Amino acid sequence: MDKMASFHHLNTLLLHNPPTSKQPRSNISLTSLSLGPTNSIAETPPLSSLPSSSPRFQLLDESGELKTLNSVKALHAQMTKMHTKEINGGWRKRLITYYLEFGDFRSAAMVFVMGFAWNYLSWSSFAAELRSSGGDPKEILHVFVELHRGGVVFDSKVLAMVLKLSAFFKVPWLGVAIHAGLLKRGFDADMHLRCALINFYGTCCGIESANKVLGEMPDREGALWNEIVMMNLKNERWTEALELFKAMQFSFVKPKSSVIVKVLQACGKVGAINEGKQVHGYVLRRGLESDVSVCNSLIVMYSRDNRLELARTVFDSMEDRNLSSWNSIISSYASYGCFNDAWDLLNEMKSVNMKPDVVTWNCLLSGHSLHGSVGVGLTIFRKMQSEGFKPNSSSITSVLQAVTEMGFVKFGKEIHGFVIRNRLDDDVYVGTSLLDMYVKNECLRSAQVVFTNLEKRNICSWNALISGYSFSGLFEDAERLLSSMVKEGIKPDLVTWNSLIAGYSKWGRNKEALAAIDRIKSSGLAPNVVSWTALISGCSHNGNHKNALKIFIQMKEEGVKPNLATISSLLRVCAGLSLLHKGEEIHSFSMRIGFMEDVFVSTALIDMYCKAGKFRSARKVFRKILNKTLASWNCMIMGYAIFGLGKEAISLFEEMLDAGLQPDAITFTALLSGCKNSGLVAEGWKFFDSMSRDYDIHPTIEHCSCMVDLLGRAGYLDEAWDFIRTMKLKPDASIWGALLASCRTYRNLEFAEIAAKNLFELEPYNSANYVLMMNLYAMSNRWKDVERVKDLMSKAGVKNGPVWSWIQINQKVHVFSAEGKPHPASGEVYFELYQLVSEMKKLGYVPNIDCVNQNIDKVEKEKMLLSHTEKLAITYGLMRAKSGTPIRVINNTRVCTDCHEAAKYMSLIRSREIFLRDGLRFHHIKEGKCTCNDCW
Repeated sequence: MDKMASFHHLNTLLLHNPPTSKQPRSNISLTSLSLGPTNSIAETPPLSSLPSSSPRFQLLDESGELKTLNSVKALHAQMTKMHTKEINGGWRKRLITYYLEFGDFRSAAMVFVMGFAWNYLSWSSFAAELRSSGGDPKEILHVFVELHRGGVVFDSKVLAMVLKLSAFFKVPWLGVAIHAGLLKRGFDADMHLRCALINFYGTCCGIESANKVLGEMPDREGALWNEIVMMNLKNERWTEALELFKAMQFSFVKPKSSVIVKVLQACGKVGAINEGKQVHGYVLRRGLESDVSVCNSLIVMYSRDNRLELARTVFDSMEDRNLSSWNSIISSYASYGCFNDAWDLLNEMKSVNMKPDVVTWNCLLSGHSLHGSVGVGLTIFRKMQSEGFKPNSSSITSVLQAVTEMGFVKFGKEIHGFVIRNRLDDDVYVGTSLLDMYVKNECLRSAQVVFTNLEKRNICSWNALISGYSFSGLFEDAERLLSSMVKEGIKPDLVTWNSLIAGYSKWGRNKEALAAIDRIKSSGLAPNVVSWTALISGCSHNGNHKNALKIFIQMKEEGVKPNLATISSLLRVCAGLSLLHKGEEIHSFSMRIGFMEDVFVSTALIDMYCKAGKFRSARKVFRKILNKTLASWNCMIMGYAIFGLGKEAISLFEEMLDAGLQPDAITFTALLSGCKNSGLVAEGWKFFDSMSRDYDIHPTIEHCSCMVDLLGRAGYLDEAWDFIRTMKLKPDASIWGALLASCRTYRNLEFAEIAAKNLFELEPYNSANYVLMMNLYAMSNRWKDVERVKDLMSKAGVKNGPVWSWIQINQKVHVFSAEGKPHPASGEVYFELYQLVSEMKKLGYVPNIDCVNQNIDKVEKEKMLLSHTEKLAITYGLMRAKSGTPIRVINNTRVCTDCHEAAKYMSLIRSREIFLRDGLRFHHIKEGKCTCNDCW
């Protein structure tokens, strides 16, 4: 080993740091370390109890005690003259105690080191005594080096002890020097030393060094294998530990039970269920199924992989079960929502006189909280108190988690009161959970009060409040808090910065979000996948899809690999832009790296395919999801709805109920959307009434808007008006907008003017409302009213928004806009469109000039209809897309009646499927028919 200094290096280094006897060598604290039991003075045998063969000393007073340090040293001198074997361990312990009492730590360490081979006093126990007396445990190492310098030759027990101390106190140079000396002196074959070396290198130099040392050892006995496996597990090298455990089996070495327990825990953490089953087989072959700790680990391992039946089999096969066994199986069932089984086990546990403890109750509490059963969770919280168990910090954090997720702030405040009454607010984890609860429920004042009253604040506390301010758009407060955090000596971590990035992105402040990326780099950290995903997600949330794609490209250029959340956000971007080809690329990428097993990615794919017009692919993805969540079902039901497949949406809803899932408000929004897009009035009323009656879901403004739209599209305008007048919620723009759109379809000016009046007050700058009203007046030849509405627009400073349609061909997006620069191929497109219209008229197409709200002659109106961007984009697609491929056009406004009719004729003449997505829904047109049944 070329980097190892000779053993004499110990002497050289010691000269630079000469040992002292009384003052501690460093300020390293041992209070947080697990030390062995300390041998107190009371446990040391009195002199009168020594056996007759023990030596008698002349320096003791009448009480058998030593009064001065000099007398202790004199006694020590007498003892050193005697043969070592004549001095028993009790005398050495007594001598150490005297030196510690008089503050001579160097001499105490000297006695310990020199007598280590005979006194068998644990080094951790002696280190604890030394520390409690005011000394520095590192004194042992200084004494060792001093004695070696004096020519003392140590045996393997002392050297192993010093190696353990070097690892414990992180003194790498000393351990490396000892290793070098051992190689020269031939001690490398000693098993205890080799185990100590493995421990030293794994602790001080990294697990790779420990594995390398193992590789250089020719003979590997059982203790050595156990040590290296445990060391890898300690360093969370789960895969490497499992490989070593396999190699251990091939070497016919029997692992200790403690190693098997840790290996099973590793299998559970990394999901290595097959390897875990092999270990289980080994346990059965070795007859270790009677080991309670091993069986408990098997239960936990199987339950982590959702193999509850196997976990229960292990539990049922146990002859002896301890409290941990019961808690493990109850926790397994509770964490997966199998509450009946969990409660049955609790009752069975009581029936066999095994008393539950606070951990048992916490398992049940955590499980119910995890699955949103807040009411039951609070009942458990009260019940455990009634049975004499005082909730601890774990109990509080579990119940607060449920309160946070469900938004039950009132219950959260009750818990907060309990925390204060029971003085649990000093616990930093409880305090941070309270802070998180208030932040996530937008109670920032209460969050600030909790934060201010926290005596101990960790970085999680700071991050929680910073994220709260940031997500609420209070960036000045967030930045102020960040500055205070730095002043108090707490360095911001990636969570801190990512909270700011997410907040800035959410509120559309991309410039500041990108600046935060640069601030991360300036602080010495590197933006991670969460940082970039927060940017992408924020852009997607604000409809800034193009920027989201640019940021993703920059993320890849910096070598950051996307995770599941990134993929889900990118798919939402593709859905927003209807970028089918890009979405398909991401789908292929997800399949290659194994992301398709994630239900969130699959759900995002369903949404993307639905909004990009490839409904069949959406259905295929949906059917392949093994564990469908409510979001998956809702997304697919909404997919049916936007394609006008209302009856299919209802069938899927019934299938969802059969699968045991309960609908939520989003489910009914999707169902009602399906009914309105398919004209299913009776079914719509049925589901609207069922919401509150059968599922205790109160209708929101979205549900009411769907009902007004459903009734209006079906021609029941009077019923729609009655619904608006009697609804409990105050009508908003969506309600009046739905009514106005229906009035345009049925040319009902009476209700239209009422709706428009309300819309002009609620949305004075929305040009679509003015345009819709002008169209309605134009259809009735009320040109003075058309001009009046134009004047209203002008006085309000409202201008028509940009109108565009686009189509993607050969990975290139072609945009056709009503204003601005025309498409390069406009001349060819108009020529082709004229020919198409001529053919369409032969089949019965009549241009609907009512769609033009200008007072011009019929011929001019027909010409204006030809310039509609939907027609231009569809025509370009028919010209340039591959023969037989569907035409997919995206339009940013509601498609007019004439364009919709023209698209049907185009599909019939050219025998092409046309997918037209407007601002409201998808129109799937095939062979002259549309899935909307002309109801939109």
